[in-house]
Amino acid sequence: MQFNISHTTLVFALLLLVSCQDYDEFQNDPNSTTQANPGLLLTNIEVSTLNSIDLNASMASRHLVNVNLVEDSQYYGWDRASFGFYNTLRQVKKMEEEAENFQNQNFTAIAKFFEAFIYEQITRQFGDIPQSEAMQAEQEGFQPIYDPQEQVYLRIFDLLEEANALLETSGPAINGDVVFNGDLLKWKKLINSFHLRVLMSLSVREDDANLNLPSRFNSIYSNAAAYPLMESSADNAFYTYSEETGNVYPFWRNASITTSYILEESFVERLKNFNDPRLFEMASPDSNSNNEDPQSFSSYSGLLGSAPLSVNVARLTSGEGSSLNSRYVEDAEAEVNLSLGFSELNFILAEAAHRNWISAGAQDFYEEGIRASMDYYGIAETLVNDYLAQPIIAYQSSTGLEQILIQKHTAMFLNSGWEPFYDNRRTGFPEFNVNGGGVINDEGVPKRWLYPFSEINQNVDNLENAIQRQFPEGDDVNAVMWSIQN
Repeated sequence: MQFNISHTTLVFALLLLVSCQDYDEFQNDPNSTTQANPGLLLTNIEVSTLNSIDLNASMASRHLVNVNLVEDSQYYGWDRASFGFYNTLRQVKKMEEEAENFQNQNFTAIAKFFEAFIYEQITRQFGDIPQSEAMQAEQEGFQPIYDPQEQVYLRIFDLLEEANALLETSGPAINGDVVFNGDLLKWKKLINSFHLRVLMSLSVREDDANLNLPSRFNSIYSNAAAYPLMESSADNAFYTYSEETGNVYPFWRNASITTSYILEESFVERLKNFNDPRLFEMASPDSNSNNEDPQSFSSYSGLLGSAPLSVNVARLTSGEGSSLNSRYVEDAEAEVNLSLGFSELNFILAEAAHRNWISAGAQDFYEEGIRASMDYYGIAETLVNDYLAQPIIAYQSSTGLEQILIQKHTAMFLNSGWEPFYDNRRTGFPEFNVNGGGVINDEGVPKRWLYPFSEINQNVDNLENAIQRQFPEGDDVNAVMWSIQN
């Protein structure tokens, strides 16, 4: 997602200017506006919602290992999460209100997209969540009911349909957009590409007649005029970092990143077995290699995500374990941060073809997804062709689903937030190791998070009804929510 800190600086400067005015004078000044430009809200919503670099997600997804702390995300020992995304949702609702005041339907469309995006983030963590009665504090609605997860998803589908239908690529123009710099066609492509992501996230319920997932998916895929999708990496939703603007890569000059985080062993071994040149861009050679040949796969190794901390520390001391590539801390503009990219879309389409949701061949999408991921790292085309020509990489229908999900997992390294974790929860691919002796959760990889303490204190009756409806044995990280039930 393209990001320029000057936009954010402008937002804060404007807010500071307003805050420094005399409040009574502002309230009584007939020349002062009582409306906020929705573009001021859009910038912060984009920044807070679409930033997808998450070290906890990287550890839970078996990309990285922490060698300084016993991290709950690495050892699957988490319990509760928060409803923090509802705070951003309040800003989205405010932006939608201001869009109506400004009579700008494109802001309304983007607000509906973010509403769908945020509700999906929340429901995937917990299951049933407040939705139909949420965001009603101004009407003294402080104890909303919990909507069944199926209804939450059906509303998400509706929001995305409404967003696509409302958004007019010929105008009116929007401002404050640090994602696509006001390019409305790219916004439309993101909305519909995200819609396909959501539909595929429910694949375990593909036979549910009420959802009708294959038909919904195909209607978007097969109607490019009404539902344009990302067509190349130029349509990626991403941040661009720059030392010049002060918006630097999050790990820049943070030496503790390379001393604390090591690539996970199963991930490294897979890249080595596949002769994957992306490994050289992701990691640094381990200490045993003495940096003799940074382009040799034998110079790299990982540590087991499920092994006890003491075991990993001992292995690291003996010279094993490749840290993150030094460019992540040495280069302020290390790489753009993908929220949803062309590579991911191709893997989604490959899976849809594999499942016969669309009339297309899975192989072409599979290979295009790999090419787009390689392009992200600047891998030479000749190396990409050599990689794809390997029998171990060539697409096979009998193992197609696993191949697609493994390549998708690789492409999401330090990108796309929790998507690789949720893909594993949905499909079992790639398999996450849990047998190293250090995993805290007895059942291995958790299925969800417990509801927040704040709901116990403020909305306990509705919370208990939701728990009893979904999980008769109680609120538990291993309980199986509706969206991942066969």
